[in-house]
Amino acid sequence: MEEDDDYVEYVPVKKRRELEAQKILQRKGNATAQESELEPAKVVEVKPSLLVQASQIRRELPEVSPTEQMVQQEKEMMEHLSDRKTLMSVRELAKGITYSEPLPTGWKPPLPIRKMSRKACEGIRKQWHIIVDGEDTPPPIKNFKDMRFPEPILKKLAEKGIVQPTPIQVQGLPVILSGRDMIGIAFTGSGKTLVFVLPLIMMAIQEELMMPIAPGEGPFGLIVCPSRELARQTYDVVEEFLTSMREYNYPEIRPLLCIGGIDMRSQLEVVKKGVHIVVATPGRLKDMLAKKKMNLDNCRYLTLDEADRLVDLGFEDDIREVFDHFKAQRQTLLFSATMPTKIQNFARSALVKPVTVNVGRAGAANLDVIQEVEYVKQEAKIVYLLECLQKTPPPVLIFCENKADVDDIHEYLLLKGVEAVSIHGGKDQEEREYAISSFKASKKDVLVATDVASKGLDFPDIQHVINYDMPAEIENYVHRIGRTGRCGKTGIATTFINKNQSETTLLDLKHLLQEAKQRIPPVLAELSDPMEEAKEAEAVANASGEKGCGYCGGLGHRIRDCPKLEHQKSMQIASSRRDYFGAGGYRAEI
Repeated sequence: MEEDDDYVEYVPVKKRRELEAQKILQRKGNATAQESELEPAKVVEVKPSLLVQASQIRRELPEVSPTEQMVQQEKEMMEHLSDRKTLMSVRELAKGITYSEPLPTGWKPPLPIRKMSRKACEGIRKQWHIIVDGEDTPPPIKNFKDMRFPEPILKKLAEKGIVQPTPIQVQGLPVILSGRDMIGIAFTGSGKTLVFVLPLIMMAIQEELMMPIAPGEGPFGLIVCPSRELARQTYDVVEEFLTSMREYNYPEIRPLLCIGGIDMRSQLEVVKKGVHIVVATPGRLKDMLAKKKMNLDNCRYLTLDEADRLVDLGFEDDIREVFDHFKAQRQTLLFSATMPTKIQNFARSALVKPVTVNVGRAGAANLDVIQEVEYVKQEAKIVYLLECLQKTPPPVLIFCENKADVDDIHEYLLLKGVEAVSIHGGKDQEEREYAISSFKASKKDVLVATDVASKGLDFPDIQHVINYDMPAEIENYVHRIGRTGRCGKTGIATTFINKNQSETTLLDLKHLLQEAKQRIPPVLAELSDPMEEAKEAEAVANASGEKGCGYCGGLGHRIRDCPKLEHQKSMQIASSRRDYFGAGGYRAEI
């Protein structure tokens, strides 16, 4: 058998491994020998590692106290929240258009008021507890006559028994009549609606006299409300003043109520004639603009009522879409009783030289409401409800968190022979309107509702509001109890609490009661309160210039522990699941 030339002897695996190990050891030996020679040369070259550098820099920095650290953290959180796009139309963002001057109007206050010294203005503001923030603010005016309203408006106000303007009207009306952008914050039931309705009517008449509106032309002024009921109520106020204007042979101003749940055709008829003032809810308004049934080319007056709700989670995208349809500069007004710092910062980016008019702390409870908080076990609530109803004569409002509770309580009250109606987002428009109108007309004694009815609705003569369950967000609580104690009357609010509420919410409630100097029940008094115990909490509040949470306005916690922020984050994560089916198909079109 011939031997193969390139025959290599087979070496077992074990032996090969040993050889390899020997080679490696030899290599290492050589390397260490070389290294020991190079060592002295290398010592000079070694740079300190990044870790060492970082610790050195840290040592050199001035020491930051825990208070300053907390303030810094909160600042970063607030900035991170407001880095979303500002409220501007796409055209303005694309072309980089920014407006620096407010819109001019033909209105001027009478001469003596224009000549008022700054000290006199400050004196009036101090007397009415008005806090103003903004450059060259128009002076406050203490009666409607000096605001130069036409005769029919003054007569109508007198008819309604409104003789003296409320604090928000004293300062708010001159600001808006001068054409300035404004953020208005005042207690519930302090007459905010008139502050934006009257200047809007004046402006519509001025525009109509200068150049009558042609058929099919869009509105001059737009008022956006978060709920259909509030839109209907605002529309009725506008209509009331316009009717008295018509009697005095002023030009006809056509208002339009643009809300969901009503046939669109009836709304389009008004648009075809040419419309001056539109009161709308975001959904239907967005719909009409998207279908090109209406345009905002002429619109130069925009009011967001209960603005914090509109810029918040549910409506923000709709509001942005509405903003996209504006063609020119407009006067923007934001109103609400609760306006956390986060929303004020966010809104300022969209306004031109805004004036903030603040009567009382944003998010404070109305002082005309006596707040009672009672500890009631979950199963005993519904029985105790009947006892509570007997505290005051009707009408009474009962608020619940969810729709199922509303229906259960409504049914229970009807069985017990109480004249009750109920309203929530799941009912159709007819039922909702019937409930509100029959309750307002005192045909029914009790209205059971979710938070749909808590924002902005004005029910005359309500003496008692019952919170069947404490809302998770303190803002909602402020709005709910604000349905009573309106226009200077007093009212009672009873709230049931039990173990189901989170501690944060209860702490917010405790601080709100303390602020309004109300009786604090033992259950709340016993709660361990981080804001009171920690001295640094006070220091943080002083350093950041803000009491409580800047996100939801609650006084019982800082922004780090905000339950609303947590909830919103989890909602965003849930809604950001990507749509893997191309353009989003049917879902994207809705």
